[in-house]
Amino acid sequence: MQAAATIDDRTQLRRAVIASTVGTSIEWYDFFLYSTATGLLFAKLFFPKSDPVVGTLNAFLVYAVGFIARPIGAAIFGHYGDRIGRKATLIATLLLMGIATFLIGFVPTYSSIGVWGAILLVVLRFVQGAGVGGEWGGSVLLSMEWGHRGRRGLIASWPQFGVPVGLVLANGALFIMSNIAGPEGFASWGWRVPFYLSIVLVGVGLYVRLRVFETPLFQRLLDERKIEPAPVAQVIRRNWKEILQSAFLRLSEQAPFYIFTAYIFTYAATPGPLKQTRNFILFCVTIAACLSFFSIPFFGYLSDRLGRKRVYMGGVIAMGIWGFIYFGLLDTKAAGLIFLAIFLSLIPHDAQYGPQAALIAETYTGRLRYSGASLGYQLASVVAGGPAPIIATLLFAGGVIPGTSIKVTGYHSSVAIAWYILICAVISLIAVSTVRERSKQDISVEYDEQPTGARVGLGTRPTPA
Repeated sequence: MQAAATIDDRTQLRRAVIASTVGTSIEWYDFFLYSTATGLLFAKLFFPKSDPVVGTLNAFLVYAVGFIARPIGAAIFGHYGDRIGRKATLIATLLLMGIATFLIGFVPTYSSIGVWGAILLVVLRFVQGAGVGGEWGGSVLLSMEWGHRGRRGLIASWPQFGVPVGLVLANGALFIMSNIAGPEGFASWGWRVPFYLSIVLVGVGLYVRLRVFETPLFQRLLDERKIEPAPVAQVIRRNWKEILQSAFLRLSEQAPFYIFTAYIFTYAATPGPLKQTRNFILFCVTIAACLSFFSIPFFGYLSDRLGRKRVYMGGVIAMGIWGFIYFGLLDTKAAGLIFLAIFLSLIPHDAQYGPQAALIAETYTGRLRYSGASLGYQLASVVAGGPAPIIATLLFAGGVIPGTSIKVTGYHSSVAIAWYILICAVISLIAVSTVRERSKQDISVEYDEQPTGARVGLGTRPTPA
């Protein structure tokens, strides 16, 4: 009987990992599709009468709306994830994200309905961001809470694996359509086709996720009637410090990532300073994402062996140095060195992203884990992911900060962007150094119910009365 139960648990763990990875791959496909399209052509399609730099800033401002929405989605879906379960909430986020992405493919451009096209983009981008805000926490917990007894770093890294998969799918779809439609066809209708395909991927994701049971850890909370009535409010009151730690430790991972995968199209592709072809840069970023297929789970595994903090801090230090090497290689304008820079660009990111899911999720006790992990993870989007391409554009080319009358004089040098990455790394290094190592903690028991010695030794504390 015990053997049968073990086999069933292994089957469910495998299904949970597959469901999490497939689901996050689809969600990130949707999110990155918009990111890449913004860098490639949205400025021309939706802000054609603006100065090129201003148009780019406006397009990235709409792009940033998705990041502003992510903490909001984290609060909404974190509440339901801790109240009704991981599985049901994840189905809702997948539907929300997929339908919003599908509808973006139908948005008329400026030439058809003027500024209303940009307004529709803002609305749909906000919905996208809310969906992603609720997706990450649930996907990580669906895997980690089924596989909590063993290699949590490796198990939790598989939903992170969805990021490079989504990036490859998004860039690959745009690359294929760019070649099929040609320059004029791509600008008029070709870019829309990958957005339409999102609805097909959503169907696949739903099929996979419906076959997974609720996690045993959350089911135990239900059975023992330990569900928090207001988990978001409770985790903010109880773990506000940990939420801020989770957000700031992500600066050196998230801000550079969106410079390497979104701003790069503005910087490197014609008419940017490197004057490379759009398809060449798409190809380079896609190949870099393929390398992450291996590096993200590798660093997740390494964190099980060496500890989360040690691996993560190594990635932060590498990122602080890498910004200068990356732009140094790009600015040679030699195709081979540009390819090398982009190909290796995500390794310092992956050294953080691999162990990051477990590092953040382990911080919070089970009944508050969805809310706490989601809020901490997604709060970084407001200060890192969303602003990063805008800050990079302002640092290099200058311009008026969107929504203000403040004019910034650009440095016209990529060194300024490298310094920005270094500053993010310093902040993250301070944040992660204050996080307590919990890779060996038993997450199946509520932290405030564990023996006093275990709580103190692992840096947790009992819930206030």
